[in-house]
Amino acid sequence: MQISVITLFPELISSVIQIGVLGRAVERGQVGVQAISPREFASDPRRTVDDRPFGGGPGMVLKVEPTRSALRAASAALPAGSRRIYLGADGTPLTQAKVAELAGLPGMVLLAGRYEGVDERLLSTEVDETISIGDYVLSGGELPALVLIDAVVRTLPGVLGDEESAQQDSFMAGLLDWPHYTRPEQIEDLRVPDVLIGGNHEAIRRWRLKQALGRTWLRRPDLLAAKVLDAEQQALLAEFKAEQR
Repeated sequence: MQISVITLFPELISSVIQIGVLGRAVERGQVGVQAISPREFASDPRRTVDDRPFGGGPGMVLKVEPTRSALRAASAALPAGSRRIYLGADGTPLTQAKVAELAGLPGMVLLAGRYEGVDERLLSTEVDETISIGDYVLSGGELPALVLIDAVVRTLPGVLGDEESAQQDSFMAGLLDWPHYTRPEQIEDLRVPDVLIGGNHEAIRRWRLKQALGRTWLRRPDLLAAKVLDAEQQALLAEFKAEQR
């Protein structure tokens, strides 16, 4: 996958993509990430990329011409079928299902806004979709772009050392993840659940599923409302609720 980020702060992108899972994927050539600044395409000596909003008000708005030129240059360098995405608070929420969809693309151009945003004429003519990472406002689109990149790249084949790791993440099955424990078995008066130590793989599977169902019921009931539970899942969730009572 090839990813380009249009940003006024390319150093922010380049510093993060060197770290952790994403950094290893870049190093191994499993994904390519580059950052492009609209300032490179500004025509005036001061490389102006923003201006005051029509109608008045605070802040500045990214101009069409340099941002459009950067977006088009990035798109031309990516494989056919790549998608142009704006990171904005008014976009479609980023979910694991959306991540899986994006992971099937050959490439993406991510437009990171700044200040009061981007001229709407650019968004309406040059962008395929807008994605939001949550109902809050950030100073710019760089952090949302990095969140999206990390979420997508970790699902690509071969990126994680264990392919089951991504499949067992929260939200992959429409549920939150189950609790995790490691050694030692006991810390003060807190002990690892006996089922995880006994070696019965079927019992462990059922316990983990029950905990995932219960944790989702407690913390994100909206996810359960959108999910059809099979007979086993219904029974395990009923057990969890009874234990809570």
